[in-house]
Amino acid sequence: MATEAGKRSGRKTALLGSIMLVCALTLSACASKDDDDLALDDTPAEVLFNEGLALRNAGRLSDAGKKFSEVDKTYPYSEYARKSLINLAYINFSLGRYAETINAADRFITLYPGSEDAAYALYLKGQSYQRQIPDITRDQKITEQAAQTFSELIQRYPNSEYTPDAKAKLLMAEDQLAGKEMQVGRYYLERRNYIAAINRFKTVVINYQTTRHVEEALFRLTEGYYALGVVNEAQTAAAILGHNYPDSQWYKDAFSLLQKGGYEPFENKSSWISRAFQGVSVF
Repeated sequence: MATEAGKRSGRKTALLGSIMLVCALTLSACASKDDDDLALDDTPAEVLFNEGLALRNAGRLSDAGKKFSEVDKTYPYSEYARKSLINLAYINFSLGRYAETINAADRFITLYPGSEDAAYALYLKGQSYQRQIPDITRDQKITEQAAQTFSELIQRYPNSEYTPDAKAKLLMAEDQLAGKEMQVGRYYLERRNYIAAINRFKTVVINYQTTRHVEEALFRLTEGYYALGVVNEAQTAAAILGHNYPDSQWYKDAFSLLQKGGYEPFENKSSWISRAFQGVSVF
């Protein structure tokens, strides 16, 4: 009996020793992990930032992004956080992460509106929207956001190196928006919903005069107003079309349409169409 009791006591002692060893190892591992975390937190911002730059220059963009994110989180509002944030916007854009680019750009503009990189942040934001512009048959909300962003860049930073390209991209976005208005306007016109059609063409004439769609819009206004019997507005639309685009086929078609009813183009200076073309500015 004593021998058996001794054996049981020995097994208990061994088991207790094993448990204590496991606990010791676990605590050691946790302590090691904590030490690693503390070491990471203690890494100077300059070191983390330069490591990020080295990784970016080596083409390891995802790894670079992690370094810049670490700077942004660990040293907020520092000079290196500012530099890291604009680098994050660039890296996300390069990787096609457009939502993340827009978020980083917005944060940068909010935190550092007076920075020399604020124009670049807006430029990246605008390009992120532009890269997502859908075809003309779909909703154009993103196209509107692209146009708004490029407009903001042009207005706030007129002398920026990014402004000339922003102007070109703004015209492209506006052309897309005008094209959508024309598509919807033609749809209504074909169904003889002339008021709805005219409102769409009116938007093109007022808001998108620098696009390639304005010629057709003026002809469609001639067509729509003539169908409604509002001859003076039809004449004005044709006259404005002829004055600005005398060699256009759209003008020839508008002239022929009026001629069938015994009319000809004639500008009514008090018409909204005439007023819309007074003082037109082109970039």
